[in-house]
Amino acid sequence: MNGKAPLVVVGDALLDRDVTGRAERLAPDAPVPVVDDCGERTRPGGAALAAYLAARDGRDVTLVAGVGDDPASRALRRLLEPWLTLVPLPLTGPLSEKTRVLAQDRPVVRLDRGAGRTREATDAARDAVRSAPAVLVSDYGRGTADALRDVLAARPPLVWDPHPRGGAPVPGTRLVTPAEKEAHGLAPQDATARRDLHAAAHSAAALVRHWRAAAVAVTLGARGALLSYGEHPLLVPAPAAHPGDSCGAGDRFAATAAGLLADGDLVAEAVEGAVAAATGFVAAGGAAAVPSADAAPAPPPDDDDPYALAARVRAAHGTVVAAGGCFDLLHAGHVGLLQAARRLGDCLVVCVNSDDSVRRRKGGGRPVNPLADRARVLRALACVDAVAVFEEDTPERLLADLRPDVWVKGGDYAAADLPEAALLQEWGGQAVLLPYLDGRSSTALMERAAEGAR
Repeated sequence: MNGKAPLVVVGDALLDRDVTGRAERLAPDAPVPVVDDCGERTRPGGAALAAYLAARDGRDVTLVAGVGDDPASRALRRLLEPWLTLVPLPLTGPLSEKTRVLAQDRPVVRLDRGAGRTREATDAARDAVRSAPAVLVSDYGRGTADALRDVLAARPPLVWDPHPRGGAPVPGTRLVTPAEKEAHGLAPQDATARRDLHAAAHSAAALVRHWRAAAVAVTLGARGALLSYGEHPLLVPAPAAHPGDSCGAGDRFAATAAGLLADGDLVAEAVEGAVAAATGFVAAGGAAAVPSADAAPAPPPDDDDPYALAARVRAAHGTVVAAGGCFDLLHAGHVGLLQAARRLGDCLVVCVNSDDSVRRRKGGGRPVNPLADRARVLRALACVDAVAVFEEDTPERLLADLRPDVWVKGGDYAAADLPEAALLQEWGGQAVLLPYLDGRSSTALMERAAEGAR
């Protein structure tokens, strides 16, 4: 046993397909791109993707969804069979399929077919929901949640991921997770027409009351999520912004939140974990990078391992940024430098001098804060993804192992003071200087503090 609670996912399954190639010319008969050298890959979609992701997290998952005997349904069954228990509901037609055509990993067009809807509930499905220790409803507006509404109302789910074409969540749902656009569209008519943080808070509060839910978390994409219990919302920022494929990020968010709530986390803790998971999902390539059914589950990422982080970012064709220093007394100059450094790439690893290294550089009495405290404060910054420690006076050995694409130092250094610059060139990296706020330094802070004490 891995200690993770089982989860029942109720919702509308889809079969998703990506056709990926290159587009370097337009068709001669119409101004449309020609996509060459196409490869094709299928994966679970909709509620099936949420269930699949939860199962690959190591949970015992049961999916209650409309699945028939048409070719798309049979393909979906093959994808799901090794990972979870499927309780199928009868469909009125073939399973819905969504095909994305992508060029250079950017969507060109989407093709939809199959309009099957869940026809009715079954005794097996009702029993699965009644006996479930935790339920996630992933509603894509194709009838599954409606068919089981009476059972769900008697046993409110932990999480309900709504859809504009679906019904309202049942009263008593612990957490509802609409996207920002969905929240504005689903909120009662008195909600503001603005599209900003104020509007998201207004819509979330209105939906808490309208749906009689315990909480609503409006997902805001790269900005994170806004959690409301009806007033005084909590903004949970994303740890980083990634420009990648966001397809499937909502399913990753809902599956993670439901799993964490099932494990006993508080709602705010579950939302924070879901934001981090959705951010990592996009950084890794989104739905297009979902592991195939025959791929072994990957070990959970070690967020404390800067080398593993750098490897994941490089594998997703991202840019690894590193910055270094003692960071003894963290001040506005440090924060400004690190925030600017993070904007240069897809992750920021801060390379920190050990205590002995600081003493050799700064003299007796330094560092003021020991390494464990300095690292903890740095990790608490939203712009910092990982911390690495080096014992030497300069970080060349660490950089040779980490191999960042960009190495950042504050503008108070001269080029001659950056021996790392030549090292970076060995693997095509770049050393850069960023402006530094005048008058900010740990030494100056200590001197002012000493004067104040006198």
